[in-house]
Amino acid sequence: MNETARTLDTRGSIFLGPRHIPIPAFLSAEARQFLRSQPATRRAYPSPGDIPGWRALIESFDSTYFDSMQPTLQRAAVSVEETRINDVVVYVGQPKPHAASTGSWVNLSLHGGALVFCGGKAVTVDAALAVIRTGSLSFSVDYRMPPESPFPAGLDDCIAAYRGLLQTHAPGNIVISGRSAGGNLAAAATLKIRDLGLPLPGALVLLTPELDLTESGDSFETLRDIDVVLKAGLPEANALYANGHNLRDPYVSPLFGDFRKGFPPTFLQAGTRDVFLSNSVRMHRVLRAAGVPAELHIWDGMPHGGFGGFAPEDHEVWTEIRQFLLSHARPT
Repeated sequence: MNETARTLDTRGSIFLGPRHIPIPAFLSAEARQFLRSQPATRRAYPSPGDIPGWRALIESFDSTYFDSMQPTLQRAAVSVEETRINDVVVYVGQPKPHAASTGSWVNLSLHGGALVFCGGKAVTVDAALAVIRTGSLSFSVDYRMPPESPFPAGLDDCIAAYRGLLQTHAPGNIVISGRSAGGNLAAAATLKIRDLGLPLPGALVLLTPELDLTESGDSFETLRDIDVVLKAGLPEANALYANGHNLRDPYVSPLFGDFRKGFPPTFLQAGTRDVFLSNSVRMHRVLRAAGVPAELHIWDGMPHGGFGGFAPEDHEVWTEIRQFLLSHARPT
């Protein structure tokens, strides 16, 4: 076995040289297959100013994603219908009859996609998976996105949808959940809900969230190219979304918010091969320091977003989410 060349520079930066990182043998067969099946190279992104390039990429990505997720939608077998709440398009996912319940929770779900992808009909995928994850009636928001509608348009849509849910549901029975970019919006929306003087939701579920658009966490370097899904951070998409706003603005990067003014119990999830791992770890520490009840769940060997949706490890994530919601459910 060749020894890895390990050197330090004067600033303490570590240079490891070539490394061989095998897939952990303890992972399920489905998880190992998922890790093997991902493309080796990172997707190329246009510069933030290349609007035609972004439009073409978004159209291509969304179409391919929707088609590729059809087997998952069929397997989920969740009824999804389109509606509008306060003039925002929302896809409503209905739990299956006699499915295990998490009580009186309703789920305001914010889809992932680097704050630019997976809008339109692709939101039906999020609506279906949101039901699977939480066991709850789920309202998945088709929030506006760049290049036509950068920050704060999408955030405003999430707030509008939440205001609409307050007309029919008690705030303590609403969980706001988000995966990846949706985790950013879920946390940012909750901060703004509080700052607007609206009643806070009863809980927050942040799955491998992009909470820091400055991408200053350790894992953005240590897990670069080890995360087989993202490969690296998303500075181009982040700049397109922020549209010149300060990336440390708490409504842009909620990691930098002040949580001492109030925040709901929060569930955070990531994996040891997730380039966004630091986001969850740092957010957990910030919330704990502010006295907010927060749970951090890390899966060994898991990349960004999990193992494709239906590996045993993915089921474990869903089980933990449901147990979290049950533990914070309001009496009915």
